[in-house]
Order: sequence, then C-alpha cells, then structure tokens
Amino acid sequence: MEGDSGDSSRSPTFDLHELNEDGELWMAYESLKETNRLLESQLQTQGQTHEKEVESLRAELQRLRAELDQEHQMLSDSLELPQDARIQASLQHEISRLTQQNMELLEQMGKQDKMVRKLKKYLKIYTKKFGDSEDQTSPESRVGESGRTVSIVRKERDFRGMLEYRREDESKLFKILITELKPRGVAVNLIPCLPAYILFMCLRHADYTNDDQRVSTLLNSSINSIKNVLKKRGEFETISFWLANTCRLLHCLKQYSGEEAYTKHNTPQQNEQCLTNFDLSEYLQVLSDLVIQIYQQLIKVTENILQPTIAPAMLEQETIQGVMGVKPTGMRKRTSSVHEETSHTLESVLKQLDVFYYTLLQHGNDGELVRRVIKQLFYIICCVTLNNLLLRKDMCSWSKGLQIRYNVCQLEEWAMDKDLQGSGARESLEPLIQAAQLLQIKKKSQDDAEAICTMCTALTTQQIVKILSLYTPVNEFEERVTISFIKSIQILLKHRKESSQLLMDPKIVFPVTFPFNPSPVALETIQIPSSLNLNFLTRV
Repeated sequence: MEGDSGDSSRSPTFDLHELNEDGELWMAYESLKETNRLLESQLQTQGQTHEKEVESLRAELQRLRAELDQEHQMLSDSLELPQDARIQASLQHEISRLTQQNMELLEQMGKQDKMVRKLKKYLKIYTKKFGDSEDQTSPESRVGESGRTVSIVRKERDFRGMLEYRREDESKLFKILITELKPRGVAVNLIPCLPAYILFMCLRHADYTNDDQRVSTLLNSSINSIKNVLKKRGEFETISFWLANTCRLLHCLKQYSGEEAYTKHNTPQQNEQCLTNFDLSEYLQVLSDLVIQIYQQLIKVTENILQPTIAPAMLEQETIQGVMGVKPTGMRKRTSSVHEETSHTLESVLKQLDVFYYTLLQHGNDGELVRRVIKQLFYIICCVTLNNLLLRKDMCSWSKGLQIRYNVCQLEEWAMDKDLQGSGARESLEPLIQAAQLLQIKKKSQDDAEAICTMCTALTTQQIVKILSLYTPVNEFEERVTISFIKSIQILLKHRKESSQLLMDPKIVFPVTFPFNPSPVALETIQIPSSLNLNFLTRV
C-alpha cells in the first residue's frame, strides 16, 4: 500500500516539471520543430520537382498534339492528291522528319563534343597547375635533383625602366632580339611583347641622355630588321609574333609621348617615365604603316593555309551521315576529291582556326586585332565555298543545302566558344547561309518567289538566278526549278541596285584600325631572361 500511495502522490505535473528541469522536454520540442522543417523543405522540393515535371509533360503533350495535327493535315491533304503525288508527299514528309531528328541528334552530339573539349582543357590546366606546385620545391632540393644552380636576382629599388648598352653592342642587340629570335622556342616562354619593351627601354635611355643619333639608329634599325625577318621567314608564327611586337612598340611611343590624350591612361609612375627630349610623332606614322603591312601579310599567309581545305571540308565531306548518300540525278561522283575528303575535313578547318586564334593571343596581339583576323578568315571561307557552289552543278541540291547549313552552324559555335560575338565574323558568313536556305526552300509558287527575294538580301540577283538554274533534284520526287519561276524572281529583283559580278571577290581585305591600347606593365619591373643572352644590357 505504501508503494501505491507513493506512486499516486507523484502527479503528472511533477513529471513534466522534472523533465523540463532536465531539458528533455525542450529538446524533444526542438527536435520535433526541426523534423517539421525538414519535412516541409522536402515537401516544397518535391512540389517544385513535380511542377517542373508537369510543365515538361505539358510541353511534350503540346508538341505531340502539334505533330498529330500536322499528321492529320498532311493525311487530309494527301487524300485529295493522286496516288503518285500522295506517295511523293508522304516520302518527302518522312525524309524531312528523319532529317530533323538527325539534326537534333547531331546538335546533341555537338554539345557533348564541346563539353568534352572544355573538360579536356580544364584537365590540362589543372594538370599543369599540379605539376607546377610539385616543381615549387626549395632551391637546395632543385639543385640537388637537377644539378642546376639557382641564381639570386637582386631587386633594384631605384630602377627607372631604362636599359643602357655600349655603342659597339648595337648590332648585337638587333641580331639577338630581332634577326635570330625564334617565336617557337625562346620567344613563347617570354612575357608577351618583351622585345618591344626592351627596344623601348633602350630608346628611353637614349632620350634620357639626349643622344639623337642613338634614337634614330634604334628606331630605323629596328624597323629594317623586322622587315628583313618577315621577308626571309614569312611563316604565320613569325608574322604574328612581330605584328604583336610592332603594335606594342607603336603603343609605347604613344603612351610615353607626354601627350594628354595618351598619358591620361597612365599611372603616376608611368607619366614620370615619359620621353622628355625628342618628339617622335613622325615615327608613329612609319610604325603604323609597318603594322598595316604586317597585318596584310598575315592575312595573305593565313588565307593561303586555309584556302585549299575550304571546299573539300564545307562542300565535299559528308558530315551528316546518310543525307548525302544520294547523288543528284545525272551527276557522276568526282574521283579527284576522294583523297581531299579524307585529308581536309571540317574538323581540320576548326583545328587550324584554333591554331591561328591561340597563337595570335599567345604572342600578345590585341583582342580587337584578333577579332578582325577571324572576321577576315570567315569571309574567305564564305567566299571560296559560295564560289564553288556557283560553279558546280553537283553541289546545288536540297541535301547539299542542309550540309552547308550544318557546317556553318559549326563555325558559328566555334566563334561563340571564343567569345567572338560582335566581331562581324558571323555576318561574313551571311551570303553562304542564305545560299544554303535558298537550296532548301520551296521554289514553286509566286509566294515562294517573294519569300526568296525577301530572304536573300546578301546574295545578288545573278547569284540567286545561278543557284536556281543549277538546282538539281537528288531523287525522282523533287522537281527542277521552272524557267517561269526564275523569270518571276528576276522581275521581282529588277529594281535592285547591286554589283553585276557573279562570284565573290576573294581579294577583299576589310579595313583595319589599331586603336591605342596602353600597357599596364611597369617598365621598372621587367626582367630580361638569361636565355636571351643580352647580358650586355644594363638596367638603369
């Protein structure tokens, strides 16, 4: 009984109070609150996922309904046609559907390839960083492992960004820094445009000492040496390298001229380093002319490298499998292009564009200049491809138009990957894009003729008429373009004011400017690597 009375004396209120004192009740309450929050968050996430799935299913349902409506419409239209026309319409629709599916799959493959390239690029970057971090060991261990001695460079506190040399070393300077310097090898390991900075730092010392003869010799000998190098070694890398350095020397003469239009971009330290004794404005025009000459030589060399690959890659290579398998009616396959198809592909053209693009940037060329070069190269691709199209009947077909449009999309994607939007490169391809659309569009009714005239603004009347005249059906279900349709096109376009030339001019070079681009590099911080063997230069 005592036990019973003892148990009955312990009321529920006392139990709760005891639990509260120990903190258990509060902990249980907080735990329940946290559980509720978690469940609520999960419920919201599931709700959002469900909404996205519903929206996706609705979009898919809408797409399927549209396809079903289209199928019903086509079926109702085909029932009104004769038997042969019904079969033709059905086959044409099936070909279009399969082609669209093929294009979507190719687009997905292109995106996956792009992602693979990006991941490979990131992998190389991280591998290099990891390798560099392993190489950053103590000087003692590096001497022990490689046997090389580590030189200790003394920091010059009062260095003023000038270089001094003896007069008898003048010819050696130009020989080492310009004549014998190879872009591949030593030059790629230097800071961009280091030769230009070294020449200008020597020029600053000649100005500082008021030595007009040395100033004249430095500038004239540098210009003549650069010209001689480009005359003897006119490969792309050398031209790109000296285009960047000549531009940088021109920008340095402007940046340190003391003129307010240029000095306003400088730091106070850079303004203290401006030229004081000589006005070198006449040399600005000389260097500008030299830069334009080098640019024109660069364009010529790049076009000569690229031009033989364009027609096989853009027109003859079968990048869309299956679509190009049928030859136009009455056309025989060219045997001479079999080897070209295997050696010159769209992928090889894109790789060559990569080489041009990254080499120009590696050498320190201005971004605007690089964009101009790519725009010019896209123009020559368009020019060569369109001119071949206008001269070859076997290339004017519906399937070839599809092939060209796909290849142009690959070029556009390459340009977007390099952030070249707004460079005018895409606009350079517009005539080729419209030619591809012209091969694919319907060419029967008056409405079709008006649509063609509205669409083909980058093509001349002669080019439009030529493509329509050469258009060749790839199978028996297609029809040739009638003479009356071509005449209706000519009537609609007779008031156009345009060139009467049929082919695009491959010799056109777009005008180029070299806007002032000040350098953030502080001259007093520039170190000359021992590999250049310029130990006769003294920092001042």
